[in-house]
This record gives sequence, C-alpha cells and structure tokens, in this order.
Amino acid sequence: MRRTLTSTVALAASALLSLAVAVPAQAHGGPAAGPAFSTPAGATTKAPYRPLQSVRSLQQAPDGYTAVFTQTVSRHGARALSDSEDGDLLVKLWQQAADEGALTRVGKGFGPDVRALLDANAKVGYGALTGQGRRALQDTAERMEQRLPGLFRRIAAGADDPAGPDRIDVVSSGQPRAVDSGTEFTKGLLAGEPALAKAVDPARTDTDLLYFHKSAVNKDYTDYVKKDPRLAATLAAVRDQPRSHRAARKVLERIFTGPFVDRLAAGGYPFAGNEVDAAQAVFNLYSVTADLTDEGDWHLGRYIGSEEAAWFGYLDNAEEYYTKGPGFAGQDITYRMAGVLLDDLFRKAENRRAGTGGPAAELRFTHAEEIIPLAALMRLPGSTTQVTEASPYTYASNAWRGATVAPMGANIQWDLFRKGDDYLVRMLYNEQQTAFRPGCAPVSKGSYFYDLDELERCFGRTA
Repeated sequence: MRRTLTSTVALAASALLSLAVAVPAQAHGGPAAGPAFSTPAGATTKAPYRPLQSVRSLQQAPDGYTAVFTQTVSRHGARALSDSEDGDLLVKLWQQAADEGALTRVGKGFGPDVRALLDANAKVGYGALTGQGRRALQDTAERMEQRLPGLFRRIAAGADDPAGPDRIDVVSSGQPRAVDSGTEFTKGLLAGEPALAKAVDPARTDTDLLYFHKSAVNKDYTDYVKKDPRLAATLAAVRDQPRSHRAARKVLERIFTGPFVDRLAAGGYPFAGNEVDAAQAVFNLYSVTADLTDEGDWHLGRYIGSEEAAWFGYLDNAEEYYTKGPGFAGQDITYRMAGVLLDDLFRKAENRRAGTGGPAAELRFTHAEEIIPLAALMRLPGSTTQVTEASPYTYASNAWRGATVAPMGANIQWDLFRKGDDYLVRMLYNEQQTAFRPGCAPVSKGSYFYDLDELERCFGRTA
C-alpha cells in the first residue's frame, strides 16, 4: 500500500484551515481582569515540564495486545537564557539610573540580582540544559519505561545483537541542548534497565527533520516571519496597547524613579528602546528563573507583579501563536512545514508493522519551533483554533498557551501495540493519553487506542 506525505499534510492542514474562531469582533487583549488562568500568571514556553498523567491511571491496551514499538518527538529540556542581551541591556540601564540617582530603594538591588543571574547562565552555558532540565528528561525516560516494561525488557534481552530488530535510535536537531537532551533521556532509560546500554545505537543528527524551521526548503516561512506585513501589523497592535505601557510602568517604577521612566518612555535612552522594551526584558529574565532552580535562589518576582507578568506572558504567547502556532485563518504557513515530522511518525510505525526494519524505540529531540507547528498540524489540544484579523488571539477566545503546548521538555509519544496482524496506536501528549483529531475513530467509545489503518485513513495516507 502506497503512503504519501503530501496527502497527509494537505488533509491535516485543510482540517485546521476550516476552523476560524467564531467570536464577536473585539480589540486586542490579553488576560481579562479577575478570572483565573489555565496556566500560572506569565507562563510561556519557558515553563518547566511536568507530566500531565500518572503511569498507573493510563488505559490498558485491549486484551491480547502487546507493545512492539514506541516513538517520541521531544523538545529539549529546561535551558539557560539563549544569550545575555536582555540582561546586558538592563544592567546598562540600571547603571545609568544609578549614576543619575534615579533608583528606588528596591531598585538598588536590581543590578546585582541581574548580574548574579547572568553569571549563573554563563556558568551553565547560554542555551545549555540546566540541572532541572537534565533531571526532568531522565525522569521522563524512567516513566516511559514504567509504562512499557515488556517492550523494554525485550529490547534489553536482545541488546547483544547490534543488527537485531530491537534497537533504540536517538536522533536530534544537532543543536547542543537537543543532543544533550538525548543523552540525558538515555541515562534515564539505563537507570531503570542498565542492560539497555548495548541496545542504544550511536546518536545521530537530522536537521531537515528536527530543525526544519531553519531549512532552506522553508524559506517561505522565514520570509513570512521577517517580512509579512499582516503579521508585523498584528504583532505591533498586540504589543502597542495602552495596557502594555501601563504594565511596563508598574514594573519599571519598582526599580526606577518616575522621572527616569518618563525619560525612558520618551526615547531618552536609545540603547534601551522604550519602557515596554525594558519591561519585556525584565519579564524575560524573570520567566527563565523557573528553569534555573538548581543554579540559584532567585528573587526577580520582587520587580514584577503577577498582573504584569500575566500581561507580558500574554504578549509572548501571542507572538508564538502567530509565528509558530495555528495563526491566521485561511493560511498554513506556520505549521505545514511540520509535515516532515508527521510523515516520519507514520512511516516509522508502518515500517515496524511491515517488518521492514527500524528500531523498537525511536527517540527524537528537537525545539519549540518544531513542537508548536506539529501540534497545530495534528490539532492537538489547545492548538485547534485559528483567528481572524477582526477576532484576534486573546486568552478569552483561544485556548492556546505556550506553557501547555510546548513547555520545556514537551513531548508527543506514539506507542504501537500488536495482536496477530492487527496494530493499535496510543498517543500521549506530555504523558497524558490524548485522542487523535476529530474524524479518527478509536477502537471503541472512550478508548485512546486507534487502529493504525484507521489513522492512515483519517490522515489521508492511503493512496
């Protein structure tokens, strides 16, 4: 039976393109006043990983079915800041205020706090995994093994045969934090079953598969992010709202005197942009401290309140949503490039069914730039709704949140179970059993198990 990538992606994309959010036209807005949010105030894709379901509460496979294959697509673990740009800007701004005698009592501690955070990031390595990130990956691997004990026992039993059918393949984008994530995940597997060591093949790199947002074949996507006028106008409108300026002043006036913030807002310190730019930099440092709990005891929350954090988190989520997620109704530029990953998920499962080769466990390590489009293409929870210019992305009208779609260490897992000639697939999203897109029928009502043939039909893979 012939399977094609183009039909799979086209059908998946068309299903999402047909869904524009149906809400009344409204101004851009973020968190509404009062109601609780589905994620902590200010949570973004920098949020630390947490599993969403316990191993013991998962549905068991139907009688007679045995796990024969598992595969994952995982974001790298919690990391340090990508660079020192925000911190350097804020230290320079703080020193300027100190020279002018324009620091508040609380603000006098801001410069030393930022310097300490930058020192910790430099020690870890900018963009490198933090202690928390390494530990979370190992723990995730151990839980995978606990969910599929029979499969990993069989892999361990055949580990001495380097040409055998039960191998573990580890592949990454080639970026250091993704490579290291594969290493830490493997450590977690070996902690549970040391005999697996001989079953793990040498780690490899596939940039076209796991770093596709930078691929030359997706130049149309990079052009969209850098040059699309509608995107630029939308993001500018989201950011340049009165509430952004009010929130920025609340943040900065904890650190600097009012007249200093006035001068900043008026462009008096060109190196720092305006007050929204500076406050966004404070938020960026504040948000990464959740990933650096092993490296220090941070107190940046004294400079940004929960209300302001929620607002700047919304601004961050809006940018991610429009540039990587579901985006505008009627277009698929932000997520159709994830077709290469969706196709690989199907192909590896199909190869295992056909007995034509391939490992017993396929472990991929990538980035938010890949997880977010894949979630949109597959219509995973939170990534089902596009927006129009008249009804833009808001927390009130849209469930998309970076902290739930692609937190640090986010993962999508497909497990393949066999009974005779029949094969079932179970999907976990951040370790929670998850239904496939509407139109895909499980083996029974309420089940999270799907016949592989049915998924091929549902995703348009049967020629």
